[in-house]
Amino acid sequence: MELTKTSRFISLILRHKPEIIGISLDEHGWACVSELINGIAKTQYIDMAMLEKIVATDNKQRYSFNEDKTLIRANQGHSMPVYVEMPLTKPPVILYHGTGEKYVASIDEQGLLPNSRLYVHLSGDESTAKVVGARHGKPVIYEIHASEMFNDGYVFYQSVNGVWLTKSVPVKYMKKL
Repeated sequence: MELTKTSRFISLILRHKPEIIGISLDEHGWACVSELINGIAKTQYIDMAMLEKIVATDNKQRYSFNEDKTLIRANQGHSMPVYVEMPLTKPPVILYHGTGEKYVASIDEQGLLPNSRLYVHLSGDESTAKVVGARHGKPVIYEIHASEMFNDGYVFYQSVNGVWLTKSVPVKYMKKL
């Protein structure tokens, strides 16, 4: 039970609120292991062996260490803007981007840009893109010629939850539906 309680606390820290123990995450979600242990140890017992056991036995594989176990991160589920590095992945022929009507003029002129994020987020199907677009008002869907972009040297990643990521999408690879 103690491991489960501590694991939940670690999840809260690494996914949502690192500041509650006075640490910060880098842009990829990594936290310093010694800072994590010291921060948690202010309120409950934890040591490196316990942390290693939590990471190794978590049934959902929530956490990862770097190679020398000096850094740790949550693999997914963040409520804050961190970008867990993912392997390059060849995309399907077509991907989709949903947005709100208010952004169409800018997108039609500049293409898709990440703005305050590291990547443009794309969906594997039109229905998901429509749901995403509806979050921003009346949805507008763009069809993205992803395999053509990939063949022209653009890099794609796919996150654990299925979202496709790329640095930008020039207008020439887009078609408004």
